[in-house]
Amino acid sequence: MCEWRCNALVKDNSKYNPDTLDLNTDEEAARYWFPCFQDMIKKFSRQAENSQKSDDDTAGQRAQQFLETSLRKLEEYRCQTKENAENNKTLGIRELLELNDKHLRLYGFPDPWLDQKKSENEAALELFAKRIHEIDDISDYRQRWTELVKGVLAGNMFDWGAQAVTNIILNDKTFGLHAALERIQKRPWLMDDLDNWLDRLSNGGEVHKCAAIFVDNCGVDVVLGILPFARELLRRGTRVILCANNEPSLNDVTISELSSILGTCSCHCAIIKEARTSKRLTIQGNGQKGPCLDMRTLPQELCNALNETDLLVIEGMGRALHTNLYASFNCETLKLAVVKNKWLAQRLGGDTFSVICRYEPLLS
Repeated sequence: MCEWRCNALVKDNSKYNPDTLDLNTDEEAARYWFPCFQDMIKKFSRQAENSQKSDDDTAGQRAQQFLETSLRKLEEYRCQTKENAENNKTLGIRELLELNDKHLRLYGFPDPWLDQKKSENEAALELFAKRIHEIDDISDYRQRWTELVKGVLAGNMFDWGAQAVTNIILNDKTFGLHAALERIQKRPWLMDDLDNWLDRLSNGGEVHKCAAIFVDNCGVDVVLGILPFARELLRRGTRVILCANNEPSLNDVTISELSSILGTCSCHCAIIKEARTSKRLTIQGNGQKGPCLDMRTLPQELCNALNETDLLVIEGMGRALHTNLYASFNCETLKLAVVKNKWLAQRLGGDTFSVICRYEPLLS
């Protein structure tokens, strides 16, 4: 894994802490999140069993083992919060989410959302050409970029790790990007730097050399949200690196899935096809063990690729909210997420489906 000297993006290595919350010291957060994770583990157990029970009669037994092991470990964490706080140990949402993925793999469930991801990717890809035509029909530069940012945010609604969204998707089979655009918070957003981002792009500022985009979910999120955004950066002359998980986690897109998606999109978009051929659009594995982002554990290959990055885009609750919300970086940074958890939204001063749009310019 990467050592700190390899990661040029973090502003101050000695102060970097990816975790937004610390359950060891934040009693209010601990009272909410430990029961929340108990419910999540139970849901994951059911999902794991259902993903394999038609083909493997041991699925139920292994899902039960996952459930018992995960709940037992979660209780250990809960009982040790005071002791760990005294020893200056941090416990963020990141570690608990990574624990779930670790136990799913341990009991033979490497990708419980595989079928769901496949169907959502296929459905979104059928709409990709229409979406980019919608974007290209917007002649006003600021309006076009506003629609692109909103598209990323609306796409981020499609997260099977968020119960509030799961309830919507299960109850409304027609729920898509445009419905999500209507559901997310109207401006002004909870954290709203959109105008500053638009000013940066439209006031004759230099074109970014290289943008690193840490992507989130399959389906609508990556296909109809991130790729049109990345495509517009490519049109400006910016090289783009899409950073995705190497291994499955929830419905997050993996590098292998992303490669397949780009192959299909290249058939519908000459810009993406040319960028893939010329290596102006590339894919890198982010080396993470779950749906969050810890810059201390990026793979060496990705660290090397990030050397010329002057724009960092971090998307989603896991990467831009549970982690890195307050982290500072050595390049312009855009953090985009929809807050799909009511408790966390209220902690930040908003409500469910509040929007995080933080643009952080590079300060001397």
